[in-house]
Amino acid sequence: MGKPVPIFTRATFQFFRDLARNNKKVWMDANRERYQEFVVRPFRRLLEEVSPAVLQLDSRFDTTGRTGSNFSRINRDIRFAKDKTPYRAHMYLKFSAPFPGEGETGQLYTGISAETVTAGFRIYCGSKRKESALGLVADRRILARPRWMGQQKKRLGRRYESYWYCLEKKEWKEQRGWPSGPDDWKKLQAWIVRRKLKSADARRAAFPREIAGIFHDLYPLLQFTSLDD
Repeated sequence: MGKPVPIFTRATFQFFRDLARNNKKVWMDANRERYQEFVVRPFRRLLEEVSPAVLQLDSRFDTTGRTGSNFSRINRDIRFAKDKTPYRAHMYLKFSAPFPGEGETGQLYTGISAETVTAGFRIYCGSKRKESALGLVADRRILARPRWMGQQKKRLGRRYESYWYCLEKKEWKEQRGWPSGPDDWKKLQAWIVRRKLKSADARRAAFPREIAGIFHDLYPLLQFTSLDD
């Protein structure tokens, strides 16, 4: 067997840096092959290598490789973009917890941008909290098990950063640290637990195994907040 080949290279990060500086359709059209070679194909390979570990966590995860389901969209909806740039200078691979209806649910994810690599768990309430996993699953579990959050902080706090968002005067406000029980949870609109990695980490052949390990660590958060079984 040959030596394992890393999935991502410096060219992936260079593409995102160039896109951030030249965020226009004419540039993207001229660099479409770079995008396919250094972003799309590597991310699809990462999906293939991580999927077996993800399916061991829960066989219901969608691993079909569809944009939206597993990959974030590079195109932005400029109606909601303050600077009106048409593209996002980053890409995410994500695995969403199965959830009935159209409400938001928890995800395991990894993302790459020009300077940053992250991997973790995240959950948002979306525009209708009562119809999301936060409203239908997580709220009652937090009330039933108020010590759960402290247990997760003890288990993960040294290796992962946590932050969450609440609404103040109709604006999202970031709160650093772990939500402290039911009182914080009532206000919570989103929660992220993640590990920040270096670009060099993503360029190592062991990167898929590291991501799979992070997902294994954080799957109990997704299970508790999103899976009603």
